[in-house]
Amino acid sequence: MAEVNIESSTDEVGHAMESVLDAFNPKHNKLNWLLVTIPFAVYFSLDHNLTMAFLFSMIAIMPLAFLMGKGTEEIALRTGEAIGGFLNATFGNAAELIIVGLAIYAASNDPEIVDTMVTVTQASLIGSILGNMLLVLGLAMLYGGLKHKEQTFNSDAIQMNGTLLLLAVVAFIIPSALQHAGGTSSDVQNISHYAAIVLLIIYGFALLFQLKTHAHVFATEAGHGHHEEPTMTNRNAWILLILATVLVAWMAHILVHSLEAAVDEWGMPELFIGVILLPFFGNAAEHFTAVIVAGKDKMDLSIAIAVGSSVQIALFAAPAMILFAWALGVPLTLEFGMLETAATFVSVLVVNSILADGKSNWLEGAMLLGSYVILALAFLQL
Repeated sequence: MAEVNIESSTDEVGHAMESVLDAFNPKHNKLNWLLVTIPFAVYFSLDHNLTMAFLFSMIAIMPLAFLMGKGTEEIALRTGEAIGGFLNATFGNAAELIIVGLAIYAASNDPEIVDTMVTVTQASLIGSILGNMLLVLGLAMLYGGLKHKEQTFNSDAIQMNGTLLLLAVVAFIIPSALQHAGGTSSDVQNISHYAAIVLLIIYGFALLFQLKTHAHVFATEAGHGHHEEPTMTNRNAWILLILATVLVAWMAHILVHSLEAAVDEWGMPELFIGVILLPFFGNAAEHFTAVIVAGKDKMDLSIAIAVGSSVQIALFAAPAMILFAWALGVPLTLEFGMLETAATFVSVLVVNSILADGKSNWLEGAMLLGSYVILALAFLQL
């Protein structure tokens, strides 16, 4: 039986390869010093000091997200940027899926918190889409644009993702329109279930299109960006990615269960917590990785992470949670609030417009960040 090697090794040409333990070493990355907050988050959670548990778990997610990004980037160097971006979006959204899934499960066991959990779930899903499109992509374009005057990427691939996001927005608008047209709650739930099934089917087709039948469309040009060699073995990269994902999910679990206490003590609106704060820290993996690879002039991977994650939330995570809630008898629907739906629709249009020419610069990143700040301030007022 093969043993898992987490120690340093060498590759086929004799280069020293980094171990999993090296990746956690603060000497290699000063951000790893924040990993000391993990035991504090666990301690305060067990001690029922929920406000402190919220604070420390929130901080702990940041270095863990960076480690997730490192593992994914190592894998992407061997698999290509399309699959690498898909992997990062998947693992980056793992914490978000766990957060939402736990909220739905809790609602199914306690009728008194159904309304609260449904609101938090819907806000968190919308917040993830907005955060990835405006905040993550904005930071990546700003940082990449400051290091490189102008960056280019595969606009054909981006247009497909943009179209998928528009399809998802249509699915979000229809239940609200049906409600305002006089439809009953039962009608809204039924159309949400049907729309969720359709979105999942379309997402499956999109994966087949991107990774199999039209993989050449998403291939990056040879020599585009800075060529890098892996610094970890493939096995160690996967171990690091899975280990960091598990730890992120653990901290996210503590974060969610201490959220209500923090809201009560700090006095912030629930919608602001759900749309802005929760996705901000829950999707920290995309923040780090997309910005880092943009600085290395690898905008195809950066955009695949940011926009691809939004597509995955809109066409996979949200529909999957709708069906999961349906199975548990929780009345979760695609009928989001008016502000959330309008913000998502406008954001998709803005991002599609900015990415249409296949080029990016720091000013476009600043515009996306400005849009996100305006939305954050709007949700803070509610």
